[in-house]
Amino acid sequence: MTDVIVTIRIMPESPDTELAGVEKAARKEVVEFAGEQNMRTEIEPIAFGLSALKLTFATPEEKGSTDPLEEKLREIDGVASAEVIDVRRALG
Repeated sequence: MTDVIVTIRIMPESPDTELAGVEKAARKEVVEFAGEQNMRTEIEPIAFGLSALKLTFATPEEKGSTDPLEEKLREIDGVASAEVIDVRRALG
């Protein structure tokens, strides 16, 4: 099997939500799910001062579904939603 590259978009409850705290908690959950690997984070402006947090990371394909990770991310204080927006097989 190979690795897959997963991108998850985390939407905060409001524009006032501190994304740094959400990012720290989300990184912890991703490491528990996928292991200690390189992870890229990005702040994506949405509208009216609201920004989303996007996390991109690699995980073994045999891990299967990311549903358990998404559930854990939704439980973080200040998070309105978390959804996988992209999954790709890693090449190389």
